[in-house]
Amino acid sequence: MGKLVCTSLVVAAIAALLGERIVNLRKRALASRELLQNHLPNCVALKNLDSGSEDITILGDGLAFISTGLRFPGLPVPEATGKIFSLDLQDSRMKPVELRMPRNFDLDSFNPHGISAYTDPTDDTIYLFVVNHPQHKSQVEIFQFFEDNHLLVHVKTIKHELLHSVNDIVAVGMDSFYATNDHYFSHELMKGFVEPVLGLSWTNVVYYSPTDVKVVSDGYYLANGINISPDKRHIYVADLLGHNVHVLERKEDNSLVSLKSVAVGSLCDNIEVDPETGDLWLGCHPNGWKLYVFDPNDPPGSEVIRVQKIHSDQPVVTQVYEDDGSVLMGSSVAAVYGGKLLIGTVFHKALVCDLE
Repeated sequence: MGKLVCTSLVVAAIAALLGERIVNLRKRALASRELLQNHLPNCVALKNLDSGSEDITILGDGLAFISTGLRFPGLPVPEATGKIFSLDLQDSRMKPVELRMPRNFDLDSFNPHGISAYTDPTDDTIYLFVVNHPQHKSQVEIFQFFEDNHLLVHVKTIKHELLHSVNDIVAVGMDSFYATNDHYFSHELMKGFVEPVLGLSWTNVVYYSPTDVKVVSDGYYLANGINISPDKRHIYVADLLGHNVHVLERKEDNSLVSLKSVAVGSLCDNIEVDPETGDLWLGCHPNGWKLYVFDPNDPPGSEVIRVQKIHSDQPVVTQVYEDDGSVLMGSSVAAVYGGKLLIGTVFHKALVCDLE
């Protein structure tokens, strides 16, 4: 009888702890937040991107790269396989073009996530870095881009035990980068349930080069988007479940020193930086619970947040766009060029809107 009572008490204690942890997770996911409408003028859906547009990066001449077809556990499976598109933002037709891929590259397992472009200052060669998850693994692909032929040529695949759950990436050289790991564990159950329910702040940022690989920042609930300041002196990291953006200073040995974090009030995904103003543009999930327990009848919404003067004592955080999911579901990235705003999503369509 005593053992039965003891077992019952243990079960009750575990149930109570689990209940408290789920309540805490719902708070972090902003599960009670009501989704509203705050639209921009002249928003239209981009063609060819019905299987998502998880990340977008724009070169200085207005050429955008877009990753699409991400297969992510727990979210709707896209109809198309993973692809990379380009979009010339100086072309009024605004039509994304699928980039040709090399025949010696495994397209069937291509599962692109975060992307980053790097231009070699010596000869203006453009390299595209793509986070890839074939068979739920994590690796980084480096491609050389040939604009005239709309072609990507595969340069190399990078794998490392520290790059075990890569989400996003920012290139800082021809074969060097900073990357975020969005989970600590590798097992799907531990990643998808145990880790978020326990509220562990164990995810990190890794620096990679052929001669030096190391963890350079940690302590994030879910390290997600990452990018670099126009002067290359600072790195920005979005902690999705922390509802903030961290500002870190780069050192000569490529280590990072935390300077501060800026609250953004949403679950922000990828970060893009305006090269002219230094403003941060964030694609965010205003109610992450709706994304976590996806229901097409009660869809996740979308939000775009702009952070100005992030290095000042009083950064300005502004909501630029919000939708309740009736137009755009699961926004993951926002990028600007020439008065236009591109909004990409994890698995839904992409929009281009006028900012004015």
